[in-house]
Amino acid sequence: MSVANDIFTPRPGVIEPRWWTGAPALDPARFTVDGADYAMNDADLAPGSELSRRMRETYDTVGLVHVINTGLDALADMRRLARLVIDAEMHYQGGANPRGNLASNVYEVGAPLSAWLHYHHEMAYISHSTRLLGFLCQSTVPGRGATFVSDNLQATEALLETPFGRKLRDLGVCYHRDLTDRDAFTGTEQIGVYNHWQKSMLTDDPDEAEARARDLGLDTEWGPDRLLKTRYTVSAFEYFPALDRNVLFASVADDGMWFDAWPRVMHLPYDQRPLRLTFGDGTTMTREEKRQFVAVYDRFGQPLDWKPGDVAVVCNYRFAHGRPGITLDDGESRELGVIIGEKFDRVGALPDKW
Repeated sequence: MSVANDIFTPRPGVIEPRWWTGAPALDPARFTVDGADYAMNDADLAPGSELSRRMRETYDTVGLVHVINTGLDALADMRRLARLVIDAEMHYQGGANPRGNLASNVYEVGAPLSAWLHYHHEMAYISHSTRLLGFLCQSTVPGRGATFVSDNLQATEALLETPFGRKLRDLGVCYHRDLTDRDAFTGTEQIGVYNHWQKSMLTDDPDEAEARARDLGLDTEWGPDRLLKTRYTVSAFEYFPALDRNVLFASVADDGMWFDAWPRVMHLPYDQRPLRLTFGDGTTMTREEKRQFVAVYDRFGQPLDWKPGDVAVVCNYRFAHGRPGITLDDGESRELGVIIGEKFDRVGALPDKW
């Protein structure tokens, strides 16, 4: 198959996410706040307001709050609304995929619209992650622009009832990430590129990049053309202090499957793709195991349908998030801003918290 055709046509046999069963796993009334009930003025957007109290109460109960009908059109105001729940924001220090800025402390999603993004927990592949995320809707396409969230508490319980889930519990996972060298691709069309180590590690110095990777808990090895290979072995679950229990904290989003609909990368054979997820002992997951991994999140998923001005805050422990690929017609736009909340250091699963 040619690169040109493969940019737009998934390979045969690809496991495509279904996102949900058609019925929401949670009643949307439990996490939806109608902004039309408020003036959305400076008083409402201030900490301690009635709106702030309601958003925090909803978030603390469900792990998700979606504020609709806000009437807001400035990202700065949407960020103020999200900050009623998000007390602290993460300062990016390398290791993941830094996103372009849309506004002060508001980032791009960082992925092509045409690619579907498997359900995932943000920054599960390094030794620190974020407790929560904020999404700010600047523009959208009705009926084609939803973000999906999956109830991770239900997904955790369902997966642990299966042999695959118990295997994940016992063996953990290993994240294999290969970061290309920007200089090796200078002047090319960037075919096959996901992320250069200079961009991920925020340095042009290979020794400094390797040191930063080690600080993030990664094992490193240099390959041909200064390819930086990183490996991170950890539990597939994470202890969630707020509920005093372990929850699922891994998905196929960190496997080569992530690129099944990704322009300019999807043509690569799986063994040449920049990401690979194995069990913690290095053994591969079967296609059936990966299918189960996709299906358990789909089973407990549901859409967050966007209108401009909507704001959602999502707990990174209690929910996974993702979205289908989106094709825009002339004159259409779909843009979400992202706020990355407070950092936490991963501890993995605790033995007595199942």
